[in-house]
Amino acid sequence: MADYSKFEKVLAKQDGKLLTMTLNRPHALNSVGDGMHEDLVGIFKLATEDDSVGAILLRGEGRAFCAGGDINEMGSQVMTPPLRVKSTFNSKDLLYTMFDVPQPIICAVQGYAMGLGATIALFCDIVIAAEDAVFADTHVHVGLVAGDGGAVLWPLLLPFGVAKYHLLTGDRLSGADAARNGMIAKAVPADKLLEEATAVAQRLADGATLALQWTKTACNQVLRERMNLVLDIGLALEGATFLSEDFREASTAFGEKRKPEFKGR
Repeated sequence: MADYSKFEKVLAKQDGKLLTMTLNRPHALNSVGDGMHEDLVGIFKLATEDDSVGAILLRGEGRAFCAGGDINEMGSQVMTPPLRVKSTFNSKDLLYTMFDVPQPIICAVQGYAMGLGATIALFCDIVIAAEDAVFADTHVHVGLVAGDGGAVLWPLLLPFGVAKYHLLTGDRLSGADAARNGMIAKAVPADKLLEEATAVAQRLADGATLALQWTKTACNQVLRERMNLVLDIGLALEGATFLSEDFREASTAFGEKRKPEFKGR
């Protein structure tokens, strides 16, 4: 059994064969910043080598699963253009680490799953959401390309035209609508979410380990092919838009709580 006690921005607790990971920045709606990315990668890598873990339950503390990347942190970073583009590829490290976890990952989504938060949720093997949860890829709202997984996943999970509509508009889907459209496994009343997700995760944790892991491996070849096709170009283009005036304007507008005025440059 691995030692998961050193992590702070993501808490990890093992009970029998079930490892529960909890995003732990509730004051920031669990936005990815302040070391959360590193904790996610670190825990997933430990779990990959931990034969005592049969399944993983991923959830968020507080009223949101994950509101995406921390806009304030991203906007305040001063980097040269090459370093800015290179830093965008950190998301690739997280997504491939999640992809390589052999155990089934079950995600419980309450409140917001936005941008990178939606990507993290949808990269899990089974997603169960509260009926009133909110899924959206809002990269375009802040002048960025949806390159950190949205362009990979949404067209796999929804009809192509519907996926492009949501990626280009940033419009939201409720948990109930996401389940109705086949984007996630199921939606349940908010007060039943953790109970339902834990029950599914425990069922898989206690299941036939090799059969479950190798079924996941076989299914994920489709996702691997799509990641190889789309992810690098998506992240490169996203990195380029981090350098745009539109992103700087969106970051300023976010801090000033106003609507950004995009100029297309």
